[in-house]
Amino acid sequence: MRKLKLLFILAIVVVLGTGGFLLLRDLSAPTLTLSPASGPVSVKHPLTITVADGGVGLKSLQVTALQGGAAIELLSRDYPAGTTQVTEILPLVGKGLQEGALELQLRAVDHARIRFGSGNAVEQTASLVIDNQPPQVAVLTPQHNLNQGGVGVAVYTLSEEPAMTGVKVGERVFPAYRQPSGAYVCFFALPWNMPPAAFVPKVLAADRAGNERSVGLYYHVNPRQFPTDRINITPEFLANKIVPDFQQFFPEFSDPLELFLKVNRDLRKENLAKVLEIGQQSAATPLWSGVFLRQPNAAVPGFFAQPRTYLHNGMIIDHQTHLGIDLASTARAPVPAANAGKVVFAGDLGIYGNCVILDHGLGLQTLYGHLSQIEVKVGDIVAKGQAMGRTGTSGLAGGDHLHFDVLVSGQQVNPIEWWDPSWIKNNVTDKLVLAGVKVP
Repeated sequence: MRKLKLLFILAIVVVLGTGGFLLLRDLSAPTLTLSPASGPVSVKHPLTITVADGGVGLKSLQVTALQGGAAIELLSRDYPAGTTQVTEILPLVGKGLQEGALELQLRAVDHARIRFGSGNAVEQTASLVIDNQPPQVAVLTPQHNLNQGGVGVAVYTLSEEPAMTGVKVGERVFPAYRQPSGAYVCFFALPWNMPPAAFVPKVLAADRAGNERSVGLYYHVNPRQFPTDRINITPEFLANKIVPDFQQFFPEFSDPLELFLKVNRDLRKENLAKVLEIGQQSAATPLWSGVFLRQPNAAVPGFFAQPRTYLHNGMIIDHQTHLGIDLASTARAPVPAANAGKVVFAGDLGIYGNCVILDHGLGLQTLYGHLSQIEVKVGDIVAKGQAMGRTGTSGLAGGDHLHFDVLVSGQQVNPIEWWDPSWIKNNVTDKLVLAGVKVP
């Protein structure tokens, strides 16, 4: 009899234990993430709600909007047992919603048996603003004259602070910089390799709610033809330059000609990508003044946007485009800063060799390549004409010279424009005045 009582008590304990485990095994509420969690939203920037429960799984999700004294149900959804995570996209359109402020109430419940089967719940509120109106754009610069491979400057105002703004050319957006006056200044380029018929620059502005507006610019394009060049790659150049200077980059290539082609193609692309990346580091106001300096007493063995054909033993082996101007004077000649600016790069840059990049503000930068030595460091503020190093043969150089680039947000443009005081006055400084910016 006693044995039966013990078995009965044990059975009760097992049942109670199992019941307690089933009841209490999930005491944690689901987690709920709302994006964006606050601020402006729009039809183009809907809400994303992610709910997760690592226990018994989700049961339901309700979303209600409070606006103008009315409660509007935006979502009510039940989920089958075992659902551990869901993501709901909630477009804020229709359902009686109006532009303006609203409060969002969210409630998610899991399948836990606790609280007489009502489960664990998480509740969250969010203050949002429905904004479906794109920024208003007023362009202040009436005309934009660009040479192929050259630069234009747009000045404009916006009705609200943007999340992103600039001038779109093709698939690329050149960033604009807000000035103390409230106007935006954007340096943009007509790329050397873009057909003039394909050049349709537009001011683009997007607000925090995801609304976008684009506005066309009045412009005139001057097409340009660029001189070509043919370069003979000799066995001596491969043995004395390419192998010792570039084998470290591609140790798997033992054939000197294959190594040259790898450098001329792939390393060139990698270095151009790095220059583009550095081009995004720019001061929001001008650091320069006046005309840009040219390397003194220098011949020009290489021109901007020059298509180059490379030959070896009389055979064409490659085609590339030279995207700067080569300036050659005496060996190891001092290299002056073309204008005042801040050093944003100083070091080895592949085909450019020892290289310095100066930021002049508003996306405008200059690059100095093939140096034999560098006499500045990143972060230095340099004056116009200050020596930053000496010319040399580092990188992919066949002789002592300076490779000089002018860059707009990392895009190579024709340096010749920046050596012309009349061009700078008519196309840059006179336009900056519209933004309240004076550059001496």
